[in-house]
Amino acid sequence: MHISFEKFTLENGLRVLVHQDITTPMVAVNVIYDVGARDEVVTQTGFAHLFEHLMFGGSENIPSYDEPLQMAGGENNAYTTNDITNYYIQLPLQNLETAFWLESDRMKSLDFSEKSLEVQRKVVCEEFKEHYINKPYGDAWKHLRELAYQKHPYQWMTIGKELSHIEDAQLDDVKNFFFKHYRPVNAVLCVAGNVTTAQVKILAEKWFGDIPSGEKTERFLPLEPLQTEVRTKTVTANVPLDAVYKAWHIPGRMEEGYHAADLITEIMGNGFASRMFQRLVKEEQLFSNISCYHTGSLDPGLLVVEGKVVEGKTAEAANDAIESEMKLLLENGVTDLELEKAKNKIESMIEFEDISILNRANNLAFYELLGDAHQINFELDRYQQVTTASLLKTARKYLRYDNCNTLFYKKA
Repeated sequence: MHISFEKFTLENGLRVLVHQDITTPMVAVNVIYDVGARDEVVTQTGFAHLFEHLMFGGSENIPSYDEPLQMAGGENNAYTTNDITNYYIQLPLQNLETAFWLESDRMKSLDFSEKSLEVQRKVVCEEFKEHYINKPYGDAWKHLRELAYQKHPYQWMTIGKELSHIEDAQLDDVKNFFFKHYRPVNAVLCVAGNVTTAQVKILAEKWFGDIPSGEKTERFLPLEPLQTEVRTKTVTANVPLDAVYKAWHIPGRMEEGYHAADLITEIMGNGFASRMFQRLVKEEQLFSNISCYHTGSLDPGLLVVEGKVVEGKTAEAANDAIESEMKLLLENGVTDLELEKAKNKIESMIEFEDISILNRANNLAFYELLGDAHQINFELDRYQQVTTASLLKTARKYLRYDNCNTLFYKKA
């Protein structure tokens, strides 16, 4: 599916994309900000995720974000990653201006108050406790990130490095973070639906045009040094089964080798037909489940294998089996049929995802943030260009033994 769009930029630097789809009575409005957990400082982490919550806690002229949107028949949500923060709305076309009103007011300024901060701080702290402290294996990614990253801010999770960082967040800290990052010059607005560029331009100028542009984010993040030795860590906790997590450094989102690494995850451990599920779950019965995936990070990320070890088997034996599978990959590569199946799976996933106008709005904004929204229509080509030879080259370059981080998560 070729996704067409038009683009214009307001004087304050806000980039606006318009994707027309005359077949739907709904319209999607997506605002993506060029800020994530990697933009935090090591002593104040979790701020980007805190803002995902604060942005719904009321803005300068609108005490409640959800109520007027629900009155307009709309729904919304948001997510934060280590790289970006994304807010999206879907509502009936005739109420499009409601979305512009809501999004522009919270881009202009939040309702900064001790009460709002305290409410959202409690929400985030409870989320931290529920999902990352009290949940079995909840802190696995905390340990894995700290093991794999020595310098880069990917070493902490989106929710934050320490619970105390959110507990100790002060109103001035929060205000400074907002006015540094959540500005028009660091944002992309995408509107998808039965709209024209002329319509959107009028609304964008009316609602966003007078917001101060802010300063473009300039990143000077520390580069992660090349890993040259194996790293291993063992933790124990009250969990039902031992688990093994292994992570290798791979290229960033726009770098050569990224798409080959993605295809490797499909072949090795994504789904019941994958190599490791067939051999290590079904045949050898070492794992109750196993998966292979990558973090999709804009800066160099991680390719991860994780699995729960069957009762009675050792985590060490399970780990050896994973390493044997990786060794086979590095020695023999993959077959033409395996690669073709993986490409077909990726193609169907892309096509299915693009059915939704909400996904199209989201993806267009994301590619524009990466540098060029037109790249959305060439993503599949990059996968198709991967050959068995180039995939093997990527595997040998990045899935080296000395580039591996292993976390043994054992029953106490």
